[in-house]
Amino acid sequence: MSRIEWSADFERVLRRYLPLLGADTPLTPELSLTEHGLDSLGTVSLLLDLEDTFDVTIPDELLTLTSFASPGAWWDMLTKVGASNES
Repeated sequence: MSRIEWSADFERVLRRYLPLLGADTPLTPELSLTEHGLDSLGTVSLLLDLEDTFDVTIPDELLTLTSFASPGAWWDMLTKVGASNES
């Protein structure tokens, strides 16, 4: 299992959309979000919530089924957008 350092805001927002994830269960980069309750409507809401929280817009070309699969994939998208916004 790999370890990624993400912000507390990211974890807080993501956990709101995972009703089947226990409060004491660690949020790991590889965790299957669908297995923990993230559905298609929740995915759209999560996307909007993360864009609002981090004041970014995730471009369509980054939005793939793979990018919605795990916390690590979501964090990778946010990192890419943040890095491209800073340049």
